[in-house]
Amino acid sequence: MAALQIKKGSSKHSAYNLRPNYGNTVETHTLAILVDNEAGVLARVIGLFSGRGYNIDSLTVAEVDHEGRKSRITIVTSGTPPVIEQIKATLGRIVPVHEVHDLTVEGPSVERELALLKVSGKGDKRVEALRLADIFRANVVDSTLESFIFEITGVPDKVDAFAELLSPLGLTEVARTGVAALSRGENPKN
Repeated sequence: MAALQIKKGSSKHSAYNLRPNYGNTVETHTLAILVDNEAGVLARVIGLFSGRGYNIDSLTVAEVDHEGRKSRITIVTSGTPPVIEQIKATLGRIVPVHEVHDLTVEGPSVERELALLKVSGKGDKRVEALRLADIFRANVVDSTLESFIFEITGVPDKVDAFAELLSPLGLTEVARTGVAALSRGENPKN
């Protein structure tokens, strides 16, 4: 009988609970989806997210194979690991979807975003905005006597940081493309 007693301080977790404990850890994942370039495909993919209450942090779509009529959808989304796995599995079952890649877990990838930021101001604020643009390697793509439009390319965190620093200097508008991403090195599927 003594062998069945639980020692003080020992774990009370069941040996039969073999599922990993993911808890409520929310992760951000970048998904690359190759689809047929036809009407309604984007609506079906987005419908999957909205119908289940999943959020899309970033979305880009462009044709990547004109002759084969294929487009690439890049989605940045957040969720717990089981939610991300469910998203990938469900995306893979949609008929016009050819491939689903989770660039976050498949290895190193390159992610970039382009943004245009308009800053209105005069005097010292203009000078400071130009100084920040130089530090962040942003280009001036339009200039008037009262405003600048900056173009910046980089990881989303870089764009966020630039916008945050421009905010007190008269940031009035922001337009962002969303993340474009590719896995580094050779394609594992090719």
